[in-house]
Amino acid sequence: MNDLSQNGIHRLPVRVYYEDTDFSGVVYHANYLRFAERGRSEFLHACGIHHAELFNRPDPLAFTVVTMNIDFLSPAKIDDKLDVISAYLSIKGARLLIKQAIMLERKILWRADVTVACISATGRPVRMPNDVLSLLKPHLTQEEDFLNFLDKP
Repeated sequence: MNDLSQNGIHRLPVRVYYEDTDFSGVVYHANYLRFAERGRSEFLHACGIHHAELFNRPDPLAFTVVTMNIDFLSPAKIDDKLDVISAYLSIKGARLLIKQAIMLERKILWRADVTVACISATGRPVRMPNDVLSLLKPHLTQEEDFLNFLDKP
C-alpha cells in the first residue's frame, strides 16, 4: 500500500528480494534508482496522474529525469522492508524538483535530489499543462517538511 500524506509526502513500502541484490546479499546500487522511480510514479498515481494517459493525449507527454544527485549512506540487504519517501517541492515551467529518501525503519540509507522535465513525444521540454498542474500543486510540500518527516521518530 502506498500513502500520500496530507502534507504531500509519499511513502511506498518495498521489500528487498534476491533479484535486487549482488552476490553478497546487498542491494545492487542501480536498484535504488528503480525503487526511487517506483516512488515517483506511485506519487503521481496517488495524485491522479497516469503515464499511459499522459502519453495517449492529443499532444503526448512524458516525464524524464534531467538531473539526479545521490547519496548512498548505508546498504540495504535481502529481505529488508524499505520505505521509499518522495516529496514534490516545486514546478517551474517544464521542471519538477523532487526530494527522495529510501529508509530502513527510521534510518536513511539513500537520498536523492531529482529534477524531472515534462517532455513532448519528440523529447522537447514543454510547460506543464494546467490539468496536470492542478492535480500536482495541492500535493507540493516544503523541503523543511520533508526533512522533518525524515527526522521524526
